[in-house]
Amino acid sequence: MNRGFNMSEEETKQVSASEKALAADPASLGLFAFAFTTALLSSINAGFLPLSAISAVIPLALFWGGVSQMIAGGFEMRRGNTFGFTAFTSYGAFWIFLAVFVMMGGDITSPGWKAALLFWGIFSFLMWIPAMMANLTLNLTFLCLWLALICLAFGFDMLGGYFGLGAGFFAAWTGFAVVVNSVRPNTIPVGPGILKKRK
Repeated sequence: MNRGFNMSEEETKQVSASEKALAADPASLGLFAFAFTTALLSSINAGFLPLSAISAVIPLALFWGGVSQMIAGGFEMRRGNTFGFTAFTSYGAFWIFLAVFVMMGGDITSPGWKAALLFWGIFSFLMWIPAMMANLTLNLTFLCLWLALICLAFGFDMLGGYFGLGAGFFAAWTGFAVVVNSVRPNTIPVGPGILKKRK
């Protein structure tokens, strides 16, 4: 028997442990990172926090909203989840873009910034369509998100802030459901996907 093609019991255990670790659902990390970063910024837009609170948003946007979502997107890619990979990686990049823009002294009232928000709103609308095939809370997350971005792009900051808080709430709910349901399935409801193909 060729020893090179047979793993020891210890090696088999190591491979099994690695496979188990990589089988963990990264969506919860991405959803929570998105939810609370969005909620903090939206609290400013909605008028619940002063503009000076942006100093707390920037590091959060870089590390939790940005880096954590990029990590989640990378693991979604490994799992073969095209939607999760595209969404988490893109919104991770968005938060890094926002943080760098503000740190470089960018003007959030400039036409360039408004145009960027408009394009991100269009992207979010496109992502909302497949989200409707997943579940209700993810659908509502993207619905609120693209409405928030469109409102912000056209200067309706307070309304955009409220929609952003809605997006944060539904994203947090979905992330919480992923975590809890991984321990005890079907504990936290997320609702059916509106466009989900019925069996």
